[in-house]
Amino acid sequence: MKYYLDEDLSPKIAEILRKHHIDAVSAHEAGMQQAADREQLERAVSEGRCLITRNRNDFIRLTVQFFNEHRPHAGVLIVPHTFPGDKFSLIAHAIAKHHSKHHTGRVEAYAIDFLEP
Repeated sequence: MKYYLDEDLSPKIAEILRKHHIDAVSAHEAGMQQAADREQLERAVSEGRCLITRNRNDFIRLTVQFFNEHRPHAGVLIVPHTFPGDKFSLIAHAIAKHHSKHHTGRVEAYAIDFLEP
């Protein structure tokens, strides 16, 4: 599974994930800072990546819109605010744990999952 980190997550998380051989890119690295949420999701979809974000409400709404519009979607993984935003290793470890459970394939289209500690 490949991941695209929304701009609300540090690019350091993507760097840590890559050190663990997990295909991850951040919006910062992709030059997508200040892009609209819809553009972020479209970018993730265009690369077949599951989008990871802390922005739960907007991406749930966008997922429903993409479903209703029959647009491609590669899943969304939400990082709850119970994870401190500055604990990059903690977040990366939780993503790696999620990845180990789902690495054999893709997340179902339109799936929304929540990162667990």
